[in-house]
Amino acid sequence: MTTESTNSDEPMDEVTHLRLELAKARKRISALEAELAGLSPGAAESNDDSLLLDRDSELYSEAYFNVALEARVAAAKRHLRPVAVALIEFSEGNGTSRVPAPPSHGAEAIRQTLRDADTACRLSDGTFAIILEDTPENGAVWTVERVRRNIVSRFGTHTMWAGVACYPAHAFSADELVIQSRQALTSARDWNQDRIEVAISE
Repeated sequence: MTTESTNSDEPMDEVTHLRLELAKARKRISALEAELAGLSPGAAESNDDSLLLDRDSELYSEAYFNVALEARVAAAKRHLRPVAVALIEFSEGNGTSRVPAPPSHGAEAIRQTLRDADTACRLSDGTFAIILEDTPENGAVWTVERVRRNIVSRFGTHTMWAGVACYPAHAFSADELVIQSRQALTSARDWNQDRIEVAISE
């Protein structure tokens, strides 16, 4: 990914800031891959794009999610706006016949629901992660509910479990947001039917 040059006298917009952060992340990933594989940095860089995308869902990867969330939280702090994280899992079918849903089903439902400003990723454990910019708790829950309705309308019977956490209501850093949303997802999994759990405010 290339970054566009900007006039040093103009304020950096959020898109440019995120591009710069992602460029830094790509360099770190390239260096790590080179070290692990015994390759030169240039050889690792040729495969760098694959590290930012999840092959099965064609959404952004966990590496992208981590960098993007840091950037979104930093922007939220600067502009005093909320940002929400939702971790989502899907299964297909009912009762004992329930099986993990194909990644493409969840990815398509999420793509059809999210705004251009939002970010959709798939983590290494198969969980979907979405970052909702300028979105408080109630907006995040409604967005996740729309994802649930979308996947059912497009692909038939599916069950969805989700955990939602928001800055600043539930956490003040990217790491804390992930922890809180992960705990909420764990609580949602205790239910046999669709369930959206929201992190507990402390």
